[in-house]
Parts: sequence; C-alpha cells; structure tokens
Amino acid sequence: MVKIRLRRIGQKKKPFYRIVVADSRTAMNSRTIAEIGTYDPLKNPTEFKVDEEQAKKWLANGAQPTERVSKIFKLAGIL
Repeated sequence: MVKIRLRRIGQKKKPFYRIVVADSRTAMNSRTIAEIGTYDPLKNPTEFKVDEEQAKKWLANGAQPTERVSKIFKLAGIL
C-alpha cells in the first residue's frame, strides 16, 4: 500500500518535514517513491508548499494520506 506521509529532515528541536510518497512497509525515513512538498511547523502561521498536480495524481492512483498530511491537503485545497 502506498502512503503519502511526512519525512522529518530537521535538526534536533527544529523540525522540518518533506511530504513524500512511500510504501507503507518501509521505515519512516527510508527510501521514498516521490517528494511532493514541504511542511514547516515552526513558522507562524505554519508554512507548507505542495505540488498540487503530483498530489492529485497520487491520490487518483490510490495513495492514502496520513492524518496530518490530509489536514495539510485540506488547507491547500487539494482534498
């Protein structure tokens, strides 16, 4: 099963995430299929950038977003 989820790349106590498409059986920070955006929770308000075309393509192909990613997609107007 393919999931759209967050991958942490930030330093200690400074989280920064990439929104990635990955197989659900792989580890959280291991190999990914595609990278479709970023998410920065430390900015006020939180900042995110999403490639809408890629996100819609993966959702149409059956990829399931995690709970946090689905909230980001709702804010971006994708879902």
